[in-house]
Amino acid sequence: MSPDQAMSWVRGFRVHVYETEGRVIVECHGKLTSENAPLLKEEMRAMIPQRKSIVLDLKEVPLMDSAGLGTVVGLFVTGRTRGCRIELVNANRQIRDLFSLTNLLTLFEPAGRHGGKMI
Repeated sequence: MSPDQAMSWVRGFRVHVYETEGRVIVECHGKLTSENAPLLKEEMRAMIPQRKSIVLDLKEVPLMDSAGLGTVVGLFVTGRTRGCRIELVNANRQIRDLFSLTNLLTLFEPAGRHGGKMI
């Protein structure tokens, strides 16, 4: 697999990273829970210092728990302090409600039209 297309997985959760149109896209597949959140954190933390912008695509994430939320917010903060903008796209209703309920929805800005529906 080329460096532009990497994939990692653990217990039914996959992270697929690729570059398109000069942007890095991180696609998550499966439930983003305490069991799987460390994989996402590991994959993205390595990229943050080298990138100005990363799009986190949650289209294939049916459920996120508080650990998943904490991981995404932690990545956002890490990115922000290192000059990398983390954008979320394609979050389902449950995930948008979780971000809204915790007053974190406003942290994330829409990322154009990649993949359609934005957070």
